[in-house]
Amino acid sequence: MQVIQYAELTWPGVAELPRQLPLLIPLGRDAYDYPAIIRELSTEGRLDGTHPVACLPPIPYGFRRADGGPLGALHARPGLLRRVLLGIQRELKAQGFVKTIFLNGHGDQGLKTRDLDVVDLPYQDQVGLDFPQDLSERVVVISTGHTEQHGYHLPLCTDSLIVEAIAQGLSAQAPADIFCLPTWPYGVSTHTREFPGTLSLGGRAFEDFFLEMVDRLVGLGARMIYFSNGHGGNHSFLVNVVKYAGDRHPDVWIATEWLHTTGPALEGYRHSQPGGMGHGGELETSYVLHLQPHLVFMDQATTETEFISSPNYTMDWIEGGRLIANPAWSDDTTSGIYGDGTLGTAEKGRLWLAAAIQEKLEILREIRDQHTRRQMKRAMRRARD
Repeated sequence: MQVIQYAELTWPGVAELPRQLPLLIPLGRDAYDYPAIIRELSTEGRLDGTHPVACLPPIPYGFRRADGGPLGALHARPGLLRRVLLGIQRELKAQGFVKTIFLNGHGDQGLKTRDLDVVDLPYQDQVGLDFPQDLSERVVVISTGHTEQHGYHLPLCTDSLIVEAIAQGLSAQAPADIFCLPTWPYGVSTHTREFPGTLSLGGRAFEDFFLEMVDRLVGLGARMIYFSNGHGGNHSFLVNVVKYAGDRHPDVWIATEWLHTTGPALEGYRHSQPGGMGHGGELETSYVLHLQPHLVFMDQATTETEFISSPNYTMDWIEGGRLIANPAWSDDTTSGIYGDGTLGTAEKGRLWLAAAIQEKLEILREIRDQHTRRQMKRAMRRARD
């Protein structure tokens, strides 16, 4: 039985998949025994064990765990989790896929409805995080990636791969100061949905889900929370999360930034002209060539730098200028990228990753400094009062 990894495909690869192909989406880390599950579902008549299936990225948290494991503390209300799953399923249906099955090995989640096909499975012990007992002295890093098209040459998981690698670097260099949640692989796309493969939770579901995650982290003792973002389409919704969460929890420092690798290191290794970094361009191509070179098809890489720019609206790695807009993606690209993917190299990816990790460490030190100074100022004010 062939199990196709959906997120490792390019968008033309997704376009070629038969729409009758069953799609499996696990709750929890990807430790399910897929051959056994496929055999069981085939016996029940829910799958045809002689045909391929595709597996999408797991939902890493937001559900209860039957074993009471640490990430079970980060569960969403059943209605909110249903909205997340329905958002993913809605996008797959819009692409013509007719069968999506959610795999649940964590006990009753209250998810089963006529609109969601949720298969309850025996719980299987999965490798978890070393969830610290005391979060108050650590910066909690929430990495938000995405599953979306990145042109002819890069996989759908590009954004998630990059922010996950940055988070791993942070954990390795400052293990006592930082706690990184598993990378979240489903973001918001209000622009690239013209191309197959791209998914989108919907902005409101995304905001509500992460507001609830912030609430639960604060309840567990977190006092510094940082959203490390890998997908530009997430940005405006993360800003809303930070604004709302800051209003709810004024004693907690909660922050995000536009995207990774936006400091001085961005210009350090580039060879493209302005406009060449973009989406699927030199920067992201270099990252994936370094991290997962077998997923990159450099013979299919394109150059798409004819972005319709004006003095107050431009695009390179991030949008620039005073204007904020959301034009049709296909106005500026036929292959799905903005930028020059042909200039990517693994060596530049290695250098950019090292630089991005150092930039993030500086950001996290600044977050800690902000939180500490504000605590001291509040304490002094209370003492005076």
